Amino acid sequence: MSEELQADFEGGDSGASNVYPAQCSSLRKNGHVVIKGRACKIVEMSTSKTGKHGHAKVHLIGIDLFTGKKYEDICPSTHNMDVPVVKRADYQLIDISDDGYLSLMKDTGELRDDIRLPDGDLGADIKNKFENNEDLLLTVLAAMEEEMVVATKPNMK
Repeated sequence: MSEELQADFEGGDSGASNVYPAQCSSLRKNGHVVIKGRACKIVEMSTSKTGKHGHAKVHLIGIDLFTGKKYEDICPSTHNMDVPVVKRADYQLIDISDDGYLSLMKDTGELRDDIRLPDGDLGADIKNKFENNEDLLLTVLAAMEEEMVVATKPNMK
């Protein structure tokens, strides 16, 4: 096998997708959906009656998981929409760097330092508790190649 082909195989990922299709009528409030390319939590949805062209329409309102921005979409109930694969993980806070990145440790001992301190009240709360030497667990939400700290709780050992 040539070196060019060999290099292609070494850099591949597992092939796992960031989203999966789901019929619009199967979506539920408080579930997740992709609207305008953003991972959103469904906060409101309503279904209209079947029209003269034969499709009931579902009106979705979602809040972006990472920015909090509101998005709306209308989709025929029989069509598919993308649903993001959303993962939550708890990490112990080890350190906060001068440039705003968090040093986090998973319960397996794996370290990571590629997540920024969140903006706003949550970020200020984390920084304040860290400076007061509180032992914290941070909940990180991950979807569609984005990650962000969304919650904090005391670490009960």
